[in-house]
Amino acid sequence: MTNRDELLKRISVNPNVCFGKPCIRGTRIWVSLIVDNLAEGISEADLLAAYPQLQPEDIRAALAYAAEMTRERIIPIVVGTDKP
Repeated sequence: MTNRDELLKRISVNPNVCFGKPCIRGTRIWVSLIVDNLAEGISEADLLAAYPQLQPEDIRAALAYAAEMTRERIIPIVVGTDKP
C-alpha cells in the first residue's frame, strides 16, 4: 500500500498551471474536481473511465490532500438546523 507521503507527491501546485490550483502531477486535473465528483457519488471506476490519464493512486492522493487541508483550515458549516 502507498503511504500518505508518497501519495502527496502525486499532487502539484504550480502558479503557472491551472491558476495555481492543486492538480494531479502531470495533468491539469484539479484535486477539487476529483473530490467534488466523489462527494456527488461518482464512483472511482467512473472517474477513471472519464479521465483515462488518472490512476487509482491519483484518486487516493486527492483524498489524502483533501484530508491534509482539513487539518490546516477551518471551514464554517452551519450547525443546529435541519432546514436547508
